[in-house]
Amino acid sequence: METNTKNALSSKVGRRSFLRMAAIAGAFGATSAFATSNVTRKATEEEIKNPFPGSKLIKTICTSCSVGCGVIAEVQNGVWVRQEVAQDHPISLGGHCCKGADMIDLVRSEVRLKYPMVKENGQWKRISWDTALDRITKKLESLRKEDGPDSTMFLGSAKFGTEQAYYFRKFAAMYGTNNIDHQARI
Repeated sequence: METNTKNALSSKVGRRSFLRMAAIAGAFGATSAFATSNVTRKATEEEIKNPFPGSKLIKTICTSCSVGCGVIAEVQNGVWVRQEVAQDHPISLGGHCCKGADMIDLVRSEVRLKYPMVKENGQWKRISWDTALDRITKKLESLRKEDGPDSTMFLGSAKFGTEQAYYFRKFAAMYGTNNIDHQARI
């Protein structure tokens, strides 16, 4: 027994082993500091029942693709705060894919584009919808006139329903090109 103790004390600890043990010890120390302080508190009965008092439940659909799965959005003061699947929805039957389950994060994202923007002199600037549509129209007209209609490519979306896809295809044909595809192939 004495020999084993002596060997354990005299054995060398490698650099990687030491760093690994130090990292584990540091993580343990940091997390145990949180566990001993009063950082959290128990939720009140009202918070458990409804963490967003005065909110409304609104039945809607997921717009991530054209399937249209059911979503029950909880909205408080015009802000989407929570969501659940619509159990009685005839399409999704109470289920979501991973995109639908994350729809609230897409809507509430700080990097989500909420209005037309244009970059001028290296800075992003907000413009009106009319200005944005006028610029797009002029650019499409210019491309068709100078380089021909096949100089453009129209990409559809998984969000298109049947009617939207039909009109999108018609628009491309009226523009004069067969260059149309779906974004899922890219």
